[in-house]
Parts: sequence; C-alpha cells; structure tokens
Amino acid sequence: MRILSFLLLIIFIGTGCSSQKKVDMTSTQIEYSAVSRGLYKKIVVHNQSVSVTKNRNQEAVESKIDSAKWNEIVAAFSKVNLDNIPTLKAPTEKRFFDGAAIGSLKITANGKTYETPGFDNGYPPKEIEKLVNLLVDFTKE
Repeated sequence: MRILSFLLLIIFIGTGCSSQKKVDMTSTQIEYSAVSRGLYKKIVVHNQSVSVTKNRNQEAVESKIDSAKWNEIVAAFSKVNLDNIPTLKAPTEKRFFDGAAIGSLKITANGKTYETPGFDNGYPPKEIEKLVNLLVDFTKE
C-alpha cells in the first residue's frame, strides 16, 4: 500500500510540474525593432499573428504564424527571465559608430512592459538571442 501511495504521489507531482511549464501567451506582445539612418524594421508578435514593417513610411503587413513556428517562439519565450530584460548587456558596440542599427526588444506581459537597452542589430544579448532570431526570421520571408 505504501508503494502504491508513493507512486501515485510521484505521478501527481510530475504531472503538476509539467502543466506549470506551459506559457500563456494570449495576452503577451513581443516587439522587436531595429533602427538606423538607413534601416527600419519593426516586428510585433501577438496571439499567433505577426505584423512586420520594413520601412518608416510603410504599413505593417500582418499574417498568421503557423503552429510549429509559434511553438518555437513560445519555447524561446519561456526561457527568458522577464525581470532581467532591462539589465541585459549588449555583447558588441558597433551601434556607437554607425556600424550596426540599434536593436531593442520590448515584451508586454501581464500588464507590465519589459524593454531591453539598445543593442546591435544582429548581435542580441545571449539571454534573448534565440527569441530575437526567431522574430527577425519574419523579415526574411
């Protein structure tokens, strides 16, 4: 009887932990922008849709995100510590001498906004690199 109770307890705890790993992104908005004198791009992801603006005077092009790509975004987002976003350090400093556009990531989740300091477009901080690269992929399509 003890063994059966122990096994049931382990199964109960295991399923409880796995359900907590799911990230609810229905109210989350992720925005990536890269700006310089000659470059402007803005990517906004919200609730399985993406809007991409590639020019300052252009309207945003909106489209749906397929479920495989969405799952990748959710997985990358779940690894990001939102509280650390404002303190992330840029790995390079090319933006200081027009060597790269200024990139930034802004996440709005649970009514709170988290924004990175500027970093070089193409060289995001390691903590958000996977998420940023997934977002930038939308401008290549």
